[in-house]
Amino acid sequence: MRYYGSVYRPPSEAYSLIVQVTYGCSHNTCAFCSMYKEKHFAVRPLEEVLEDFQMARRTYRHVERVFLADGDALVRKASELYTILDTIRELFPECQRVTSYASPASIRIRTPEELKTLREKGLTMVYMGLESGCDDVLKLMRKGHMSAEIVEMGCKARASGMALSVTAITGLGGPELLERHAVETAEAFNAMNPEYIGMLTLMVEPGTPLYDWVKEGSFHLLTQSQVLQETRLLVEKLDSPGSVFRMNHASNYLVLKGTLNQDKTAMLAEIDRAEHDLSRLRPEEWRGL
Repeated sequence: MRYYGSVYRPPSEAYSLIVQVTYGCSHNTCAFCSMYKEKHFAVRPLEEVLEDFQMARRTYRHVERVFLADGDALVRKASELYTILDTIRELFPECQRVTSYASPASIRIRTPEELKTLREKGLTMVYMGLESGCDDVLKLMRKGHMSAEIVEMGCKARASGMALSVTAITGLGGPELLERHAVETAEAFNAMNPEYIGMLTLMVEPGTPLYDWVKEGSFHLLTQSQVLQETRLLVEKLDSPGSVFRMNHASNYLVLKGTLNQDKTAMLAEIDRAEHDLSRLRPEEWRGL
């Protein structure tokens, strides 16, 4: 494959064929994010995208999963997305799922009919970043969307038949907004009832506004105990039956996983054990992006 700049993917796409259909992120101003900073957003020429799939067919005997990178695949013209999905189906009849990142803005520009057609042609799931359900946190972090719009667009994607995987970030509101961040993020998850909920833990990356805020003392990071406090409150407030909950990213201090709502009690018990014994947590130097 031919790749331009750094390529990012969700952890669950580790064994997927990754083809860039866009370059970078069309928003790319979130205060906490260091991704895609080395390139400007652009739609990759369609012929190059199709050539990469042809190359992959010649290279790989079996492709079960495809991930459409970079950050905003859905902003392409609907007709071009249809062509890409038709090509995947033609070249890789064994492919079982096609996924991509999706921003609230990229979902908003798609009509319900377009989203349903994308699903029918094989786009099985989209990954969307909520980050927080608290509007004050979203404003601070320059997300570009308020919680209600993110929830609305998540529900719009699900209504098309696509599965939805949504992530948020523990610690993003600092100590000052800890309670609101936890409670309102849980409320946003509950309203979307996505197939998958993923929780990351805030890591501060050089070159971001957040890094500068921490350095100058205007933003305070949570302690490990506060991270557990916030996580417990969020899990307590979750009411999203059937959602698969995962907090197993390399950034997390504590690994939690289960299916809601049936595994809430077990997950809360695991948090309680960690609160009484911080040695159960991942050491700071082992955390990663």
